[in-house]
Amino acid sequence: MNPVFDAYGKYYDLFYRDKDYTAEGEWVLSRLRVHHPALVSLLELGCGTGGHAQVFAKHGLAVHGVDRSESMLQAARHRCALLPDLERGRIRLTPGDVRRLRTGETYDAVVALFHVASYQTTNADLEGFLETAAYHLAPGGILAFDFWFGPAVLAQQPSVRVQRLSDPTCRITRIAEPTHRFTENVVDVQYTLFVEEAASGVITSLQETHSMRYLFILELEAMAARWFGISEWSTWMSNQIPDQKSWSAFALMVRK
Repeated sequence: MNPVFDAYGKYYDLFYRDKDYTAEGEWVLSRLRVHHPALVSLLELGCGTGGHAQVFAKHGLAVHGVDRSESMLQAARHRCALLPDLERGRIRLTPGDVRRLRTGETYDAVVALFHVASYQTTNADLEGFLETAAYHLAPGGILAFDFWFGPAVLAQQPSVRVQRLSDPTCRITRIAEPTHRFTENVVDVQYTLFVEEAASGVITSLQETHSMRYLFILELEAMAARWFGISEWSTWMSNQIPDQKSWSAFALMVRK
């Protein structure tokens, strides 16, 4: 799995400035607390710029956020530095690979949000991710993650998308061009960014390819069976059963 987000990590929060981290984080917490009402500690795999971590900390959890991308961690540290002292003190941010991370600690829950699981494009990657989660959970601990739901991806098919955004410092055009590897259940999304600096008018271009694996419930249950028992499945931000319209699905698994 190649590093991603390093080329344009500093623009990440601009792309997702309308993302409702508060609603998402609180929804995830509500699902976790059904199975673990006394939840107090959480490991976030692929914490990105810290948007969900600050919500978890606001609700009293001790949060350990991990990410491979240094540019994303820098943005997360900046975000967390602006929090009140009590909430900031609940968040720890460190670099790490979700497939091999071993902190030596256990947590009440492990979460991986915004499709971190789908960035695990090989069976070895995905099993490593699941084993990492299991290692950090005591029996009864909870793993929660969202992912690209295979039936919906196949029904809807990825398409070229263009996004234009701006802030006082720059104007950005982002083009997303997918290539579908059907035999591997993977979509390679090539992002091309054109960034125009507002002050100088200078335009630079950046490229990154994000490879995303779409997943199916039966394969996830089979892979996770070694470590996890009870599983729940829904659409993201809903308690509905995922179907061909649900590109983003949500899994909750209980450590054996």
